Amino acid sequence: MKSTLAALFVVLSSSLAIAGDPMPEETPSAASDEAGTAGENAAPAPSAPDAPVTSTRARLTTSTATTPRAIRPRIKDDGESRLDKKEDTVAGGTHWRIKTAQGAVHVWIPADYDRETAGTVVYIHGYWTDADGAWKQHELARQFRASKQNAMFIVPDAPSSNDESVQWPALTDLRRAVTRANIKLPDGPIIVMGHSGAFRTVMQWVDHRHVDQIILLDAMYAGERAFDDFIKTGKRADDHKLIVVAASTEQGSRAFVNKYKFAVAREKMPADVGRFSRRERGAKLLYIRSQYEHMSIVTSKKVIPVLLRVTPLKAL
Repeated sequence: MKSTLAALFVVLSSSLAIAGDPMPEETPSAASDEAGTAGENAAPAPSAPDAPVTSTRARLTTSTATTPRAIRPRIKDDGESRLDKKEDTVAGGTHWRIKTAQGAVHVWIPADYDRETAGTVVYIHGYWTDADGAWKQHELARQFRASKQNAMFIVPDAPSSNDESVQWPALTDLRRAVTRANIKLPDGPIIVMGHSGAFRTVMQWVDHRHVDQIILLDAMYAGERAFDDFIKTGKRADDHKLIVVAASTEQGSRAFVNKYKFAVAREKMPADVGRFSRRERGAKLLYIRSQYEHMSIVTSKKVIPVLLRVTPLKAL
């Protein structure tokens, strides 16, 4: 598995050897929530691209499934009406599943959640699954609970293959959808965490005014220019932090990190947050060579809870 993914990454990287990002040039448009410029309000790419990058890239896998999920028909949405949601209790916390025209959105808060001091974590799944699959199969609520962070956790649908467009090219629209389901967002820091093919969504959010930190979980397949902007060249880059975890993406991740003298690297994911050095915890750019393989990064329950504690979020 590890060698196959590594070989795939080499082919994928060469197929994306165009200048900068593999996405079209973004076009800014007006939006609320103090959206940024370029990527924040970019129009979605067509649902059926004229020319996929390569058939190899389409096989980029972030799940044990062998075929992508079927594309669901869109539900009617006027963009303003209240969205339907279903509420239940999961892992001791409150969980809502929201129906949107862009697919399901899962929202979870821990039992001791305090909105006055809480932040937001937006988790983006990778290929060959959807928000429902990742929510259940990766036991995300239990991983979020194990982080012991005071946050609202949001898990939206994202592309399951290269044949699908990014469902949420603007983070503002995702936040608005949660609000339209009558769930009030907290005002604290926003953390974006994405696995593997999630880079396609995350790279479009780098200029959102309120994103404080991005955590890439074996996701540095492309989008380097966008992440350069987030950590170094953008107008708010001085306030940002980036964590890059690598297994099958080691080659590309190291190449990205090696550009920055302020980067801090470690060769193993620690068992708990206390084993990070002070320098590692305070790093603007932290690189971690994971001992866990591609899927184990999100299923082992050894990575997500620990990394969420290396953020500006407040502990419960």
